Amino acid sequence: MDLSTPISSTVLRIGDTRHDITHRALVMGILNRTPDSFYDRGADWAFDRFLERADSHVANGADILDVGGVKAGPGEEVTEAEELDRVVPAVEALVQRFDTPISVDTWRASVARECYSRGALVGNDISGFADLDYVVAAAEHSASVVATHIRLRPRVADPNPSYDDVVNDVATFLADRAARALDAGVAADRIIVDAGLDLGKTAAQSIELLRGSAVLANLGFPLLLSVSNKTCLGVLLDLEVDQRIEASLAAAAIGIMGGCRVLRVHDVQGTVRVADAIAHVLAA
Repeated sequence: MDLSTPISSTVLRIGDTRHDITHRALVMGILNRTPDSFYDRGADWAFDRFLERADSHVANGADILDVGGVKAGPGEEVTEAEELDRVVPAVEALVQRFDTPISVDTWRASVARECYSRGALVGNDISGFADLDYVVAAAEHSASVVATHIRLRPRVADPNPSYDDVVNDVATFLADRAARALDAGVAADRIIVDAGLDLGKTAAQSIELLRGSAVLANLGFPLLLSVSNKTCLGVLLDLEVDQRIEASLAAAAIGIMGGCRVLRVHDVQGTVRVADAIAHVLAA
C-alpha cells in the first residue's frame, strides 16, 4: 500500500467543527441504551452506569459519543415512544455533561429530529435512509449523517445474503444514499458512509468489505468502520464476543490503512492509541 496516497475526503464537519481526517481517524465511543445489546448484554442499562461509561469514553479520548436505543439485530419490539424515552434523556444529559459531539444511532427520522433539537449533531442510520424523512431532518438541523449499507432492514434476520460483488454492490448502494442526502440539502462534508459489516453479510463478506475499504473510501465521503467485537471477527478467529478486543484493534488498524476515518468502537482507549500511532506514521 502506498502510504503517500491521500484519501479522497479529508474533512468531516460535525456541528461547527471541521475535523481534518487526512491522517487521523476519529473514534466514536458506543453507548448502549438497550437492555439486550449483543456485546454488553445490558451492562450499561442503568442510567448511572450509562453515564459512567460515557465518562470513561470521554476520559479515554473519544471524539464522538454514539447513543443507541434499539439494537440492530432481531429482538423484542421497541416502539417509537420507547426509543424516545431511552435516548432523548441520554442525549440531554450528555450534551450538558460534555463538549464531545453526540451522535444518535437510530433509523427513525422522528427520533433523530427530536435528538437534534436536544443537541445531537450526528444521525447514525443503519437502515440506509429507509425513512425518506431522515435526510430532510438532518438538513433542517445542519446535522451530519451516516449512510449505512444493509441488505434488508434492521432487526430482520438475513441468514443467506448473496451479492454479485459485495464490495462493488455496497459501493453502489452507498453512492446512491449519499446522493439522497445531498439532494435533501445535507452538505457533502457532513455525509459519512458505512459498509455495514455483519448487517446482511456473512462473516466472509464482511471481511472482504474490510479488505476493500479503499474502494469505499474513494467514494468521496468519510468512511466509518463499525467492526468492534463483531461476529465476523468471532467467526474468523473462533472467538467468543468477550475475547475479540485484540482482533477489533487489528481490524481498526487495517481499516484506517484502507481509508476508514471514523471508527465506532467499544474500546475507546485502545482504538485512540491505534489511531494516534497510525496518524503519526501517515503524517511522517
